[in-house]
Parts: sequence; structure tokens; C-alpha cells
Amino acid sequence: MLWPRVAPHGANIRLLGVVMNGAESLVRTLVKGGVDVCFANPGTSEMHFVGALDRVEGMRCVLGLFEGVCSGAADGYYRMTDKPASTLLHLGPGLANAAANLHNAKKAGSGIVNIVGEHALYHIKYDTPLTADIEGIARPFSHWVKTSPTAKTVAADGAAAIQAARVAPGQVATLILPADTAWTEADGVAETPDTPSPQKPANETVVAAAKALKNGQSAMLFLGGRALRAKGLELAGKIATKTGCKVQAAGGTARIERGAGRVPVLRLHFVVETALDMLKGTKHMVLCGAKPPAAFFAYPGKPSVLVPEGCEVTTLCPVDGDPLASLEALAAELGALNETPANVAQPDRPDRPTGKFTPEGLGAALGATLPEGAIVVDESVTTGRGFFPYTAGAPPHDWLNNMGGSIGFGAPVAVGAAVACPDRKVIAMIGDGSAMYTIQSLWTMARENLDVCVMIFSNRSYKILYSQLADVGAANPGPRAIDMLTLDRPTLDFTLLAKSMGVPAAKALDLEELTKQLTYAMSQKGPYLIDVVM
Repeated sequence: MLWPRVAPHGANIRLLGVVMNGAESLVRTLVKGGVDVCFANPGTSEMHFVGALDRVEGMRCVLGLFEGVCSGAADGYYRMTDKPASTLLHLGPGLANAAANLHNAKKAGSGIVNIVGEHALYHIKYDTPLTADIEGIARPFSHWVKTSPTAKTVAADGAAAIQAARVAPGQVATLILPADTAWTEADGVAETPDTPSPQKPANETVVAAAKALKNGQSAMLFLGGRALRAKGLELAGKIATKTGCKVQAAGGTARIERGAGRVPVLRLHFVVETALDMLKGTKHMVLCGAKPPAAFFAYPGKPSVLVPEGCEVTTLCPVDGDPLASLEALAAELGALNETPANVAQPDRPDRPTGKFTPEGLGAALGATLPEGAIVVDESVTTGRGFFPYTAGAPPHDWLNNMGGSIGFGAPVAVGAAVACPDRKVIAMIGDGSAMYTIQSLWTMARENLDVCVMIFSNRSYKILYSQLADVGAANPGPRAIDMLTLDRPTLDFTLLAKSMGVPAAKALDLEELTKQLTYAMSQKGPYLIDVVM
């Protein structure tokens, strides 16, 4: 059975006397526009969209038990494919539940077509329990927001949302679909307009950046966004060979392509004093795909801006520019295109660690077992800060970090990455406090048989907040303050939680057992959880 793609002369599209409604025209527009995965948590107002899935080939729907799983999964999907997926959320409260991971996606530059159901337009005036200002909720977490006014416009609105989601580096486009817009007769399927290409750097900008980097050891190339893909890092390594500059990654990074054969780079540290030490002595900083470095929080007596005093900052490529084209132009200007990249990582694995858990031992366990093509989703917060040196020589892999800072990021992003890359192992490293925000992700992993190994670092506390107490000047906490930071009354058992949602799981009490469990998980397909009891 074939539907004509566009209704001739505005006629209604029919099949055996059945009229295409707005929801179906939207689903068909999404599929035609290349959006063929939907992470969904639907309700009553989205039932016509759900019904359209049975009539439209090509859309894969993945069910999440919490809207934050859906929005985080769409983030992870975009990071690994550079193409947007859609969500399907229920009214204002459903969007509110998704908002934290939409915030993370927005900060990461991830493109998402975020579809939110709404009451029928004529019903809104009755102010029933789920009525809310959906556009108002959406705006802080979206680059583009629109309510489709009629079924006749919904396909074109969907196409515009796809176009908006593709704008570099990627945007959250929220399309609100009233129920009567979804169920009313529609006109057809819309073509998605071309998305404007990101702006290339002006010649004078490239010349200024080249001049800044010729200052050798006092110069730094500060990278973010797609500059941290393998090609961008290779160009940065060539530039470093030519000029002697330091190559540094921003603190928040959506995706770094790492491992043997690639140019290694360290992320700017979360701790202000350590970050300042990493930037010390820099007199010329060239930004490519990154903003000037700033502290994650404000701290009494500490700087917000981390650029060293007297350092001259030059922007080669803004965050919404084309970092790869910018680095290529810069390398050409410097005569560095034929240079050998500096400091390429050689194949090297740490020995399999033994004994009690230490940050160094945990990093070594990961580095000793990481398979080629792995995708590491890092929400380890405090525990995993020092893992990069132990995995720099592991087989080539990708590393995804939380750029928005809203916790509950790791497991949902792992879901999306695994849907995007079914032939690659995903390793999600998550603190125990963070894990509880979106623990429902395990159910989706089991339902979809996703190849994800989840490591929960169970230190029985919000450990990062102990150091934050001192950093903000709230020293000498008493027992009631400490009680707000502990997770041991009662103790969480992640193996039982995982098994109840269909995910096999085991505990690791020392480094030998952890390495053994990681080796097993890497050899198997499907979800697996390791509770690292620290």
C-alpha cells in the first residue's frame, strides 16, 4: 500500500476511504525528514500519534518509564549520530519531567525534535487538572518552540522543527501538538527545508588565531564541540607540532574521540584551583568550538572567569560555527597540514589492578578491559575525574560527558547511544546518588536488549557535596548537615533493583572482582550492571 507523498491540489490523502489525520501526517513528515527514532512516554492526548505508528513504516519507538529517560536518550542518540531523534511527551507535567535532561541536551548542542501533546484547543479554557503553559515551560530548555494551530499546518510545522533541530551544533526544537490538531483531517506530508550551513571563519580571524599561536609554549588551543572528534584533534595535533602550543579541552565536552592512534587531550578540571593550574602561564588562548573557561559555580574569594590575568583570548570558531573547517583553515595558514600530529597515543593498557578500590585502580580496571569502539558515558562525578590517563592508550573509543550539570544524565544517554550504535558496547559510569534520578532507564535497556554495561559507584553518599561544603565556606558541618549528604539509611541495593527490571547484575567489592566482572560484561551482548561497592 502506498500513500502519495503530497496531496494533489491540496486534496485529502486517503487509503481505502481512511483520511490521514494530523498525527499521521506528522509521523510521515518525521520519517521522510530522517527522524526515524522516537523516545516516547505518551498519554491520552498523544494516542493518535501512537495509533499512527501502526500505519507508518520506518519509525522506531522506544518506550521510557519516565520522561527524563526519553529526553536523555534523545541527547545520547544525537551525540553518536549527529542527527535528531524525537521525543513524545504528555502535556506540561510530562515536559517538566523531561526538562532536566533537555537542559543537558541544550548545553551539549544536541538536536532533538521534542514533541509534546496538548489538550484540544477548545478544551484548554476549562482549566482541567493537566492544563499548563506548555510553551512557557518549554522556552528555557528549547531553541525553537511552536504550537501547531491546525491539522493543516502540522506537517509543515514538523518539517520546520526538524530544520531547527539540525542547526549547528544542534538545537532542541519543541513542537506542541494539540489533540484536535492530531485527530483532525490533514493535507499531506511536508518536505524538510535545507538547514543553513554553519558559518566558515573569516580570513582575518584565521590570521589572528595563527598569530596568537605562534607564541609557542605560552599559547593554548582551547577546544570544544566537534573539534574534539578524531579529525579535529588530528588537526590540533598538527598545529601543536608546528607552533608548540598546548591543546586543551573545555571542561564540558559532548563527545571526545579518544584512544590509541588519536591525539589525547585533557578536559579542564572541575576544581577551580586545579583548573587555574592547568591554564597557568597561558598568554594567548585561541577558542575553537568553546567558550572562555569559567568556574562551574561561584565560590567566595575565587574567580568566576578562569582565563589567566593578562591572557589575550581570540575566538577562531564560536560554539555554533564549523570547528573542523576552522581548524583546517588555521592549519593551512600555519603551513601545518603536512606535519605529524604531536603526542599521538600509542596502544597501551594498564595492568589488571588488584586490592582495594582507589581512583587509580578503578581507572586501570576500565583501561584494562575497554573494548574497541566502546562508548563511555561518564556521570561518575567525583570518582571518575582521573580516569583519562589510564584509558588514553586503550583501543579507539568515544567519551561522553554531562555538559549541563543536571544529574540523572548517564543511564538515559547510554540508552540513546546504544540505540544509535547497536554494534558498539556502551559503558555507563554513574554515581549512586545520580543513578536514582533515572533508574527507570534499566527497564528500557532490558526491554530493548541494549548492549550497555552500567557501573554504579556506590560510595553511599553525595560525595561531591562534602568538598563543596568547604569550597563555598560552609565548613565544620554538624550531624544534621552530614545526614543530608549520606545515602546509607537505608542502603540501596542496585543488584536487586536491576534484576527487578530485567537486567542481570553483580556486586564488586574489590578491584579483582571488578576487573573480572568488566571482562565478563564486555564479552556478552545485552545489558549488565555492576554495583561497585566502595
